Amino acid sequence: MGVLLLTLALSIGDALEAPTWRAVLPEVVPQEGLMPAIALNGIEFNLARAIGPALGGFLIAALGIAAVFSLNAATYLGVLWVIARWKRPPHQPGPLRETVSGAIRAAVRYTRNAPEILTVLGRIGCIMFFASAFWALLPTVAHELRRSATLYGLLLAVFGAGAVLGALALQRTRSLFSSDALLGLETTVFAGALWGVAAFKSVALLSVAILFGGAAWTAIMSLMTTVMQNLAPDWVRARAMAVFMLAYMGTWTAGSAFWGYVAGRQGTHFSLITAAIGTAVCPILVLISRLPDTPVDLGAWDHWGKPMLVGDVDPSQGPVLVTVEYEVESKKADEFLEALHKFARVRRRDGASRWGVYRDTEHPARYVETFIVESWAEHLRQHERLTRGDRELEENVGRFESKPINVRHFIYARSKRGRH
Repeated sequence: MGVLLLTLALSIGDALEAPTWRAVLPEVVPQEGLMPAIALNGIEFNLARAIGPALGGFLIAALGIAAVFSLNAATYLGVLWVIARWKRPPHQPGPLRETVSGAIRAAVRYTRNAPEILTVLGRIGCIMFFASAFWALLPTVAHELRRSATLYGLLLAVFGAGAVLGALALQRTRSLFSSDALLGLETTVFAGALWGVAAFKSVALLSVAILFGGAAWTAIMSLMTTVMQNLAPDWVRARAMAVFMLAYMGTWTAGSAFWGYVAGRQGTHFSLITAAIGTAVCPILVLISRLPDTPVDLGAWDHWGKPMLVGDVDPSQGPVLVTVEYEVESKKADEFLEALHKFARVRRRDGASRWGVYRDTEHPARYVETFIVESWAEHLRQHERLTRGDRELEENVGRFESKPINVRHFIYARSKRGRH
């Protein structure tokens, strides 16, 4: 039980550390160097995965289990020392601090209403569900070939070597392919590696398949992590990366359990072949939605006028109703509504709920857009979250206005006694 609890604690620590670590990368490298930096991070990870088991086994034999775990814990002191010496530019959080629950809701709302991010989550989730068969069943494949842990360690080392080669090759090939083309290529290569793991009974051929699998794996993860990083602005990047990790680790976990179950009922070979076919089919999702290739300008575009207030307003008060009145010529109404519905996703992404648009029955040219925000503070944050990448959508709405818009704000009214 103690081992299980310690393993749980390690997993919780990793879940807290990993999104933050990935979100920091754009602060220490320029955008054009982000993918090489992520690939370099993958190299050190896979080198450690290749060398670590052998080194750990040697040290356990020489020093004992307790000493090795203590030494591993001590190595984190070096990481803490580097972090302590990092001179990060000072950041003033400002008066509108979010609560933990509010921050989580904002992250879920943002990812749910960002189509490009949903594309990334869907594509990585599909790949991970099928590719998880590799990790779930590789120990069984190694055990069937040689009843020794040595072969499994060797195969992991080969995978790590392939990952290093894949990271090096990625630097030369990235500019030659679009994101979708590169993802499709690497996914197909990994599907071939899965097929090889199922079909090859020779250690040499199996090692070749796993070498290619390691190269493809690094390319897939580096590409998708980079795309995700480039789609999330600073204020939500760490939270978006946490959602990204939840998507791929969740589908990986579910896939591992599923393919293990299939292997138990139908055999390891059938499970791996089926997973390989599923992995090979994943690139067809490009027909539904494509990964972005052009950089998105995520710089803040806080150009909305500040709301006028009479009296004091507690930032936690809410919910807040915002109405925006438009005057639109009847012949342009359909185009206007289409443009406004596209912009509605930005409203929801940045904090709005229960969005709608209504036509005035007494003045047919007048339309009222309404949306709810959970608090006054959240609405002020909504002002700050608009990006320059949203400018085209907003300006497309504005070109139909025959008069300046009229924006009004309402806060939910409560009696002084607290009755609703």
